[in-house]
Formats: sequence, structure tokens, C-alpha cells
Amino acid sequence: MREFVRAASVHDVAPGEVRAVRVRNQVLALVNTGANWYAVDNSCPHIGGPLASGYLDGTVLMCPLHGWRFDVTTGAGVMPEGASIGCFPVKVEGDDVLVAVG
Repeated sequence: MREFVRAASVHDVAPGEVRAVRVRNQVLALVNTGANWYAVDNSCPHIGGPLASGYLDGTVLMCPLHGWRFDVTTGAGVMPEGASIGCFPVKVEGDDVLVAVG
């Protein structure tokens, strides 16, 4: 069963930015689009590029190594289609950003 765990403060990731966070034993890319928060796997399935070091365009996160792109709302690959990354539920309580893991 998944449990919500504190991943960061809302002040740790500015709107439009992505930051790598460790939640229990997983490293995730925590995304603040300005409108919503998302958490996805930090490792690109292509060759393991660090997605938190990538480029965010709206809700599309691009791997910094070879440009694979993923929709952070679903984890679905935008380019190439058919690729995907893990996507984790996120909620904000007060100043805490919580991610469901487990």
C-alpha cells in the first residue's frame, strides 16, 4: 500500500522547475509547473539520463541526454510514443509536498 511521505517544502522547487528528491529509497523528479505538482521517475528509460536535470515545457519534461520527452501528468512518452516513466501521486499539505510511494 502506498503511503504519502514528505518529499520537499513548497519553497524548495520554484514554479517551472524540477528537482531531484529522495523519497525513501527512490530518487524522483519533483515537478512544480506553477499550477500543479508532479513526481516521476528521475531516470530516463533510454539510457538512465537524470530527468530532474532536464528541461520542462509546460507539463512535458525532456531528458537532458538525448531529448526523450515525457508528460509528467501521466508518465507517458511524448517522444518516442510508447515509452513511459513511473508517475507518483502528489499532494500539498501546508508547506509540505508529499509523494505516495511504496
